[in-house]
Amino acid sequence: MLKHRGFPGRLPGTDFQFIIRRANPKGVTPLTRRERFRDRKPADKRADAAFMEALWAHFGDQPFERGNLDAGRLCWLFEREVIPAEDPFDPASYDALLVIDPNAGRISFPEIFDGVR
Repeated sequence: MLKHRGFPGRLPGTDFQFIIRRANPKGVTPLTRRERFRDRKPADKRADAAFMEALWAHFGDQPFERGNLDAGRLCWLFEREVIPAEDPFDPASYDALLVIDPNAGRISFPEIFDGVR
C-alpha cells in the first residue's frame, strides 16, 4: 500500500480522517458511491471540501494511486469528482488508479477550483 507522504491526516480540529495508517488485515474496503443528501451536517460538508482541496493540491489533474487514502472519505466523492483512471477498475485494491474530474469538481466545490480552466 502506497503511503501518500505530505497528505493531511485529518481535518484539523476534528476526527474526520483522510488517510489510514496501515492496510486493513480483513481486506481492502471497496470504493462505492455514497449519496450526498442536502440535509448532511455542515461539518460533513466541510470535511468533503477539505478532502477535495487536499486531493487537488496534492495530485491536481494527474492520475493517483488510492494507497492509504481513507475509503470512507473517498466514497463521498467517488464517481462524481473522483473517477476511475483505469479500465478495468478494481474498487477493492490499494493499487487502483483514480483521477479528479475538474469539471465535476468545479460544480460541487467552486471555491477550490476557481481559476482552473
